[in-house]
Amino acid sequence: MKKIIRSLAVVAALASLAPAASATVLTFDDIASDGFLPSNYGGLNWVVDGWTAFSGEQAPFAAHSGDFRITTQWGGDDVAATIGLITPTVFQGAYFAGLSGAEVSFKLYLGGNLVGSSALLNPSATPTFLTSGYNGLVDTVVVSSKEHAGFVMDDFTFTAAVPEPETYALLLAGLGLLGFTRRRAAKA
Repeated sequence: MKKIIRSLAVVAALASLAPAASATVLTFDDIASDGFLPSNYGGLNWVVDGWTAFSGEQAPFAAHSGDFRITTQWGGDDVAATIGLITPTVFQGAYFAGLSGAEVSFKLYLGGNLVGSSALLNPSATPTFLTSGYNGLVDTVVVSSKEHAGFVMDDFTFTAAVPEPETYALLLAGLGLLGFTRRRAAKA
């Protein structure tokens, strides 16, 4: 009986080591120089609409943290810019600053289907956080604006998906069954 209790304690300890969800904040401050964002920066796909990082003071395009921030489509059509998430993720939002009138919002997609959208933010010289307005998983974030060159984005915040509690229950049950089977084999 003591061995069973010990085995269950080991299984519980292993389950407690499973990673907990924690937010990732891309500050863009680890980018070495101004220019296009690397295609897989932060584990995301930035190449669809040519996101560009830049540093240095340029009012009203203030960074929220550090010196770097990003923008897209200088001189391009003002409709939307896409950020692809490699795996489905919970997207919290990002900080925006820029010209008044360059209103920004998020459209959130999973598997090609629109699953959520944010409020509309009118940026200013003071960086302001725009929440995604959606707590579910997404694989694409579209930044919509009528004036893309009129804003910058900083501190892009998301959380990787974590397994449901049922997944941990199945893991524990499987490990328990493995221990039981191993014990029966040892007795035979």
